Amino acid sequence: MAIELFLIRHGLAGESGSYANDDERPLTPEGMHKTQQVAERLHALGIRFDQVLTSPLVRARQTAEILCDAGLSQSLENSPHLAFDGSLQAWLPWFDQWRQTGAETLALVGHEPCLSEWTEQLVWGGTQHHVVFKKAGVVGLIVPQAGTPIGNSQIFWLTPPRFLIQ
Repeated sequence: MAIELFLIRHGLAGESGSYANDDERPLTPEGMHKTQQVAERLHALGIRFDQVLTSPLVRARQTAEILCDAGLSQSLENSPHLAFDGSLQAWLPWFDQWRQTGAETLALVGHEPCLSEWTEQLVWGGTQHHVVFKKAGVVGLIVPQAGTPIGNSQIFWLTPPRFLIQ
């Protein structure tokens, strides 16, 4: 059986450079509201995640918490692999262990350009710079249950937030 992997970019955050430590830059009130609307729409569509894995940066963590509060998952974990300096190769051992649990849906909450690069590596085996994530945007991939997902995954959903906000 294949795994559904959802990659979700954090919502609209405070202006870059406006915080001494950019890792602590939070979602704006508008970002929280729009992310909540996206989460509610995903819930209404029947989407659920066995686990949400998030970048430890504040804006990503807030986005992941909004997803969980909307009933999309009961399991939330921080991952340094989803921060700006994280790498797909470094994350793969964690993913291999997670696949062995028998879970079927995973959400990754992170940042650009990492999420688009990960998407392209998983689908095409390399970076093409053609996938663009809007803030609170969602990409859904079908990832094989075994073996390397790099170059062996398929996009089944690419949605900017404006299509999810009612």
